[in-house]
Amino acid sequence: MLITLAAAAAGSSAPSAWSQPTGVPAAWPTRPLRLVVPFPAGGASEVAARLLAPELQRSLGQPVVVEAKPGAGGNIGSAEVAGASDGHSFLMAGVSTHVINPLLSRRLPYDPVRDFAPVCLVATVPLVLVMNPAVAQSLGVRRLTDLIHAATAQPGRLHIASGGNGTPTHLAGELFKRLTQTYMLHFPYRSTGSAQQDVVAGNMDLMFDALPTALPQIRAGKLLALGVTTASRSPSLPDLPTVAEAGGPALKGYEASAWAGLFAPSSQPADQVARLQRDCVAALANPMLRDRLTQRGLVVHGTGAAGLAALMTTETAKWARVLEVSGIKGDR
Repeated sequence: MLITLAAAAAGSSAPSAWSQPTGVPAAWPTRPLRLVVPFPAGGASEVAARLLAPELQRSLGQPVVVEAKPGAGGNIGSAEVAGASDGHSFLMAGVSTHVINPLLSRRLPYDPVRDFAPVCLVATVPLVLVMNPAVAQSLGVRRLTDLIHAATAQPGRLHIASGGNGTPTHLAGELFKRLTQTYMLHFPYRSTGSAQQDVVAGNMDLMFDALPTALPQIRAGKLLALGVTTASRSPSLPDLPTVAEAGGPALKGYEASAWAGLFAPSSQPADQVARLQRDCVAALANPMLRDRLTQRGLVVHGTGAAGLAALMTTETAKWARVLEVSGIKGDR
């Protein structure tokens, strides 16, 4: 898989044998573009897509319509774009669709490498460890080390929610439990949003939530934030330590971010992929767009196809190890 990814990265800047989709004229784009988000509306990937779309519309000269196509952990929307041959359909994918799902299943309706051409790494999506404030108060939890002590003292007492089995919010928790040698009962939900609602309501104790969706609840005092999962602190919450900072020696080096990347179907002509990459990178260099994304908890990147392909390689190796040691299995 690593060799294939390297080839995909090299192909983003070199002449390609990709065929011209049937009926697509030389002038491109000739009609509105579809930017499919394979996750529920309101998530970090859709936020990134909706903020990026107007910038791409200006540079491409055609409307860019964002469509949320959730289902099957991102597989439905991803498969739709993988099979598109209209020359105007693209995907705002993430670690679930292009790393974790392929590791958990060999029956995907698409191949993340064969069926897609990487275009641009838009942003990293930090996760944040949050607790219900009332639960935290009852346990005397004010900081991350307090949580570790509480979980160690009462194995199985704490209930940890996630956006579903095999999602980044689930695997971040599994990595945390493995490193801290704690046991908390996992409850997978159908979406991160529904999991968050139950943590806010007190039906669940804690979760690793996507920072863009957790920020409003944290600022409103409805969630207690204990640490972000990125290697560096988030500009959105500069006073909040990272999990690695706050968790003590056991969590040194902990990092478990999600990300949002722009992909084209592999049938897309190379010159069109190259143009879309240039426009995406240029848009993400715009200070106003960067600021809007940062305010919503995203960490802006704007690196091209090679950087996105390299990230897929490193993320595949990392999450494969986490799945192995955690004993999480799919439909292999």
